[in-house]
Amino acid sequence: MKQREADKMPVSPHAMGAEAEMLPLFQERTAELQQRLKDEGIDVLIITNVDSIYYFSAYWGDLGLEFGRPTLLVVGSNGDVTLITPGSESLMAYAMTWVADVGFYSDGVGEEWRDPLREAMGGVGKKRVAIERNDIPAVVSGFLRHELDLADEVDATSIIAQMRVIKSAEEINMIRQAGQVAIAMGIAGRDAMAVGVPEYEVSLACMAAGTRKAAEIIASEDPEALMSPMIHNLQALQSGYFTSYTHLHPRVKKIAHGDPVYMCFCSICHFKQFKIGYDRQYFVGSVDNETARTYNAAIEAQAAAFREMRPGVAAEDVHEAADDVYRSAGFAPSYRTGRALGYSSLEIPELKYGDRTPLEAGMVFAVDGGITVPEVFGARVGDTVIVTEDGIEIATDYQRDLQVV
Repeated sequence: MKQREADKMPVSPHAMGAEAEMLPLFQERTAELQQRLKDEGIDVLIITNVDSIYYFSAYWGDLGLEFGRPTLLVVGSNGDVTLITPGSESLMAYAMTWVADVGFYSDGVGEEWRDPLREAMGGVGKKRVAIERNDIPAVVSGFLRHELDLADEVDATSIIAQMRVIKSAEEINMIRQAGQVAIAMGIAGRDAMAVGVPEYEVSLACMAAGTRKAAEIIASEDPEALMSPMIHNLQALQSGYFTSYTHLHPRVKKIAHGDPVYMCFCSICHFKQFKIGYDRQYFVGSVDNETARTYNAAIEAQAAAFREMRPGVAAEDVHEAADDVYRSAGFAPSYRTGRALGYSSLEIPELKYGDRTPLEAGMVFAVDGGITVPEVFGARVGDTVIVTEDGIEIATDYQRDLQVV
């Protein structure tokens, strides 16, 4: 199945750009994974999570299992690596990944992805097989268990999760760039707010500004890059008392005088496959005293978490610092103050009770302040924070104080 040998591999102009310069990093990650598998006595790992596939192979595609076309990465502790993906994505795969062994399949031909998976597994025999148990689709796990007679696969989720805890210098740089994109989106959303403006128009302004900023950054590095700058997905955005609905999407509702307007960018600001944490809130025309007090308490809770964050501090202690602010202001404690992020929106560790993981330089978190008064008001602020050797760096550092627009 060595379809990417020199005499068979198409020459792609995209493989020579800035994206290609990153490929050794992905290859090094995979070599480290193989050593970890060997240390755990695991012969082969089958990866189906799209973020994990990208993390090791540098390959991403748009058509997944919802279209009946899963992509899989098969990593052997003996050094073998096979990427399995639809043949319709062959040119993209060749241009993106460093993996030499690529198994393509076509809809309705043979048993589709099952054929290259069988070949990559090389006859299971007595091999010890691992999966990401929480992320493997039932159709794939069913095939492994019934057709390949694997009844007790090892869960390798924690192995991969631990590898992704500390970000590389290259990743940190991309997180800073993603922060620039998020800030541009927030400014555009704020500037679009006015009495009579529908919520969806604010979201459209955010998405257009984010796309333009992302395009500016990508074009300055590699005009031929395959990575798209387009900002997409549904944003969480609400105004008025609907801010207490937390994750409601923008509607045709028009902003009224005195409305708070909340914008969350976590679900839409994905830059170079990185996920970002960023939330901002503004008040149109005016704000009453109790609403201002609630909002300022959320701001102070986040600030307390910032002050606590540094290498060696336990994750739950950061959360407790924020909770102390909520309690002293007369509000209920929160479930979580932050979550690690990177190629996925939720990674480990988390800033919550029970997580005693010591913070280390290179960890990246979404750090939030939030208070909800049901059917009245929801106050929220969020930022992406990089833990440094002596404290933190806020990748989305922009005004958080109460602002009336």
